[in-house]
Amino acid sequence: MIVRQFVCRAFINAHLYAHLRRPQISQTMARPSSDLAAFREIFSKANNIAIITGAGVSAESGVPTFRGAGGYWRKWQAQELATPEAFSRNPSRVWEFYHYRREVMLTKNPNPAHLAIAECEERLSKQGRKVTVITQNIDELHRRAGSKNVLEIHGSLFRTRCMSCGHEASNYKSPICSALEGKGAPDPNTNDAHIPVQQLPRCEQTGCHGLLRPAVVWFGETLDADILTSAEEVLDSCDLCLVVGTSSVVYPAAMFAPQVAAGGVPVAEFNMEDTPATMRFKFHFHGPCGTTLPPALARHETEQN
Repeated sequence: MIVRQFVCRAFINAHLYAHLRRPQISQTMARPSSDLAAFREIFSKANNIAIITGAGVSAESGVPTFRGAGGYWRKWQAQELATPEAFSRNPSRVWEFYHYRREVMLTKNPNPAHLAIAECEERLSKQGRKVTVITQNIDELHRRAGSKNVLEIHGSLFRTRCMSCGHEASNYKSPICSALEGKGAPDPNTNDAHIPVQQLPRCEQTGCHGLLRPAVVWFGETLDADILTSAEEVLDSCDLCLVVGTSSVVYPAAMFAPQVAAGGVPVAEFNMEDTPATMRFKFHFHGPCGTTLPPALARHETEQN
């Protein structure tokens, strides 16, 4: 499985982009189908469904994606702040960035796409069928919608890890520390707060008091081995795969669905636009995920429960 070949988070490079854009020899050049009835027929028979989600799902809840034009916090793009090097150079700035994102998320709610996935998982579980979400998102909206089988491959905004003792824990404090209260404004004219490192979030384990960092996977960092193993098992055993709101340009996640498709498993893409991987999939449903996904995952007429 290609999961093992790409374990560090990064934007896809030109070589991999070209590889994804090039259809396999066995594939025709025809566009993927948008026949909902045909998808629903396959869906009705699927027992292990993998749903890969990306920033597009959260964007419909009003969550900033920091992608494309206008995707800046102050004058920086996310990939300039979401790195170990950036945190080492300026932990105050990076914590301002994540404090802003945490506070924004506390004002957002799951949208119809999140809710449709959660309802589908609960409904199918009563039929002995399984739905697993593999998400690149760090906002926990899938969990808040009610999804239980969620693999957060990039971590969570609401978890912290100690740089000294390594302790990791959930953290929903608002603000996460008093020094960050009122900080983190995204306006490009806002000056850095320059918070002393001693006043940034600190570990509360007895005798530690080390500097905390967000427990997210930054660019260049290795993904959690246990989560990768679980994702690999889900993708290897699924008989239907959905790719929802992902640009297919951040790997290793960008390689998941194309590899599943290469194994002959039907893959359906739900997105606002084509991606580098679109031509590899059996289905493509264009439009907002909150509009296209609920009817796709609704109760099928053959379902008994």
